[in-house]
Amino acid sequence: MAKKISESILQKRIKRFKSMKRGYYSLIILGVFYIISLLGPLWMNNKPLVIKYENKYYFPAIMDFLDFLPGVNYPLYEAKDFNQNINSIQADFRLLNNKIKKSNNSKYVKPIEKNTEVNYKGPQNIDYRGPQNVNYTGYNFNLKTNTEWVNKYSKNQNTNKNFIIMPLYPYHPHEDLKDELDELYTDVNNDGNYNLGEPFIDENNNGVWNENYPPTLPDGFNGRHLLGTDNTGRDVFTRLVDGYKISITFAIIVTTLGYIIGIIIGALLGFYGGKLDLFGVRIMEVFTGIPFLFVMMILASFMKPNIILLATLSVLLKGWIGITYFIRGEFYREKAKDYVSAAVSLGASNWQVMFKHILPNALTPIITFAPFSIIADIGTLVSLDFLGYGLRPPTSSWGNLLSQAAENLYNWHMLVFPVVILTITIFMITFISEAIREAFDPRVYSRLR
Repeated sequence: MAKKISESILQKRIKRFKSMKRGYYSLIILGVFYIISLLGPLWMNNKPLVIKYENKYYFPAIMDFLDFLPGVNYPLYEAKDFNQNINSIQADFRLLNNKIKKSNNSKYVKPIEKNTEVNYKGPQNIDYRGPQNVNYTGYNFNLKTNTEWVNKYSKNQNTNKNFIIMPLYPYHPHEDLKDELDELYTDVNNDGNYNLGEPFIDENNNGVWNENYPPTLPDGFNGRHLLGTDNTGRDVFTRLVDGYKISITFAIIVTTLGYIIGIIIGALLGFYGGKLDLFGVRIMEVFTGIPFLFVMMILASFMKPNIILLATLSVLLKGWIGITYFIRGEFYREKAKDYVSAAVSLGASNWQVMFKHILPNALTPIITFAPFSIIADIGTLVSLDFLGYGLRPPTSSWGNLLSQAAENLYNWHMLVFPVVILTITIFMITFISEAIREAFDPRVYSRLR
């Protein structure tokens, strides 16, 4: 009988983490929703997934999803590609969708051979697509041949049809109701476009507020907009999902890079000490004294911040400092223990001692604080966006949503839903933090036990 191999410390910690149901399921839920949000362009978009038009295939939503890849140029699908005569270079996919549906729902007969005498008595609502040089009288013509071609054609009539596949939720986070309003309301200015200055509120001149004018209240699953629209007509649900993706991505980037830089610098300072530690701590104190918000205000005055710039500044100005102090202190404590002396006696190099022996024993507080760092980074981005020094509209970050809601307090859905989603996210990350702290508790599991 084979001897059972004992579980490693990591396996024991993972098992203990899974036993903390609240934190474990919170991690699964947040992870699943994050993956769903990353795939947002494929299921919530005003651009179709697939278009077949005149025997050519187009993939607007998929190209939109791949647009973030380096070297990928997003193709512009022009209106002329779909024979649209509109006042826009970009194709109107909703208009195209209605056109294709209308065309596919129409009844028509198979084109008739040239010089065929017909006298067919059929339905009146047909679209006759036969040649011009045939003998027929109005819509009443009788086909001398049998009806085999009818049965054959009815099976194959959809072979060459145009079709369009829209995403599950056909709205984009940055899309206003321009196209929708063109369909719903009278064009007051007669320019073929919806303009914000047009008085759609009282289009009937009856002094009554139009309830379909944005912002609109939630429609639920039976309506077009699940959580309603904001004051510019953009869908609140899609903007919340996109804001979740932006916030979590920003927090993960800042936390990961900050931890990498902080661990390396803290390990060097704590292990070597001396003058390196003296000057290193002084430099950290200088960075600690830099007012992060004030710097961002200065930069935002002459440049347009994006998520890469904000993440870089957050890491350089404050993201690495806190973790550096922790790692430095842990290395000072651990390097004086006997197992470090034993490793040195066995010929281990300084880098082996630092990252193979000391660092694994110093990771407990680091891993424990990681979820709290993510919460802090989310709060940083939300604060900057809310104050107007972060990501600029129409970016659907949570800070922009809250700023927009603060200016429209009478529309409760614009404020309630972002606050609820932000609160739930922070609570679930806190649950994950508690579970990690319990799993990595050195009193339960240690590398020396």
